[in-house]
Amino acid sequence: MNSISAQPLMLAEEQDLAPKHIAIIMDGNTRWAKHHGLRTKDGHRRGAQVSRSVILDCIGLGVPYLTLFAFSSENWFRSTREVRSLMALFRSIISRNEIAELHEAGTRIRFIGNRSNFSRILQSGMREIEERTAHNSTITVTVALDYGGQWDIAQAVKRYIEHHCSTHANASSKNLDVEEISQALARYLSTSDLPDLDLCIRTAGEKRLSNFLLWQCAYSELYFSNTYWPDFGLKDLGQALENYASRVRKFGR
Repeated sequence: MNSISAQPLMLAEEQDLAPKHIAIIMDGNTRWAKHHGLRTKDGHRRGAQVSRSVILDCIGLGVPYLTLFAFSSENWFRSTREVRSLMALFRSIISRNEIAELHEAGTRIRFIGNRSNFSRILQSGMREIEERTAHNSTITVTVALDYGGQWDIAQAVKRYIEHHCSTHANASSKNLDVEEISQALARYLSTSDLPDLDLCIRTAGEKRLSNFLLWQCAYSELYFSNTYWPDFGLKDLGQALENYASRVRKFGR
C-alpha cells in the first residue's frame, strides 16, 4: 500500500464507525399514502408506527441518542384538515399509552420546540411522558415538535443575551466576543444536553435540511434515502449506518 492511500485509512480507523447521535427527518408519509390509495392520516399513522420500530432498532444496534423531526414550525401552514389530523394523532399516542413498549425497553423521551402553540392537553401529555421516562438510560429519544432550526438559534441568542445582561451590569455589544458567543449559544440550544450530532438521515428522496438542527448539522454526516418513511426499516437504517462507517470525518481539519 502506498503512502497516499494509507493516510485516509488511518483516519478511518481512528474515528468511531458507529454514530452515537442520529437525527432523522421523517419524510414521505403523504406521498406513501397517495401511492397506496390511502388517506393522508393513514400515512401519518403508519409513520408513527415506524418511528417506534426504528427506536427499537436503534436500541438493538446500540445507538444511545436519536432525534426525530416530527412536526416543523412550517407544518402549521399545511391544510387545516391535515394539521387537525396530526394533532389528533399526537393526542392518541399519548392517551393510548403507545409509548409503553418503549418505556419498558429503557427509552427516555424528551421534546424540543415551541410548545406554546399546542393545546394544554398535549403540553400536559408531553410533560407526563418526559417525567415518566426521565430515569431511563438505554436510549434518549428527542422528538422535535413545532421545531425550526432558525427558531432554535434565535431563542438561544435571546436566552444568552438575557443571561449576559443579568450577570454583567454594564453589558454592551462591544464587550461581546464572537468566539465566546459561539461557544455560549451551544449551551442555550434545545439540544444543549445532547452529544454532537453525528448523522442526519432524510427519507423520501428529498435532499435538504428543511430548517432542522441547522446549528447542530454543521459537521454531521448527511444521508438521503429514497425510501418513504412508512417503508423505512432496519435494512434502510443499516444502509445509512454502513454509509456513515465508510466516511472519513475530518471536521474541516
